[in-house]
Amino acid sequence: MTPELTALIVTAAAWILLHLVVAGSPLRRVLVAKVREPGFQGIFSLLSLAGLVALVMAYRSAAAPGVNFDLWVPSHAALWTPLVVMPVALLLIVGSLTTPNPTSVGMERVLQAPTPARGMLRVTRHPLLWGFVLWAATHAVANGDAASLVLFAAIAVPALCGMFSIDRKRARRDPVGWQRYASVTSIVPFAAIAAGRNQFVAGEIGLWRAGVALLVAAAIVAAHPLLIGVSALPFS
Repeated sequence: MTPELTALIVTAAAWILLHLVVAGSPLRRVLVAKVREPGFQGIFSLLSLAGLVALVMAYRSAAAPGVNFDLWVPSHAALWTPLVVMPVALLLIVGSLTTPNPTSVGMERVLQAPTPARGMLRVTRHPLLWGFVLWAATHAVANGDAASLVLFAAIAVPALCGMFSIDRKRARRDPVGWQRYASVTSIVPFAAIAAGRNQFVAGEIGLWRAGVALLVAAAIVAAHPLLIGVSALPFS
């Protein structure tokens, strides 16, 4: 293992611990009691920004030619996976950012709405985090190298664990409201719909959100060579 990859693993571990321990454990309540919620959010945002910069810099060093190494050779189907799945991931992200979501910071009041689960929230109550998971998983599969696997694991692990952590925090703050919301939603996409606890309403998601997701996906494909250094198209 190269020193650069070791540094990336350490940086990724610190990033994961920041989210799981500082934000997702009882330590969060201790810190909030000392600095209050706005203070905690400010400090955590600064730490997250610093951690993200460190993660990107460590990845660039570990992904350099002669330093990185392949763990597997991606198949042709694997190379197509990000191109096919990313519009779905972006639709989840756009749907989350444009729909009042009680799992978001400061949006707990949505639990009191007559229909708290609308649009993409009928599919999953954590569309933003699932968007990150799909993004990370498809890119890890399509790359197949050690540095990419560490980077995308650092993105996917906090997102997956965050779903359960957020659920616990919301249930603790508003047990009745959260139980009402959780009874008609699910962590796993489409699970509540499949169980008959909700229904898919395409009109609540809207064609405009799908359009925005496709435009963002197209912009990412176009900018990929400039931002990442390689084309996002598997046939280029």
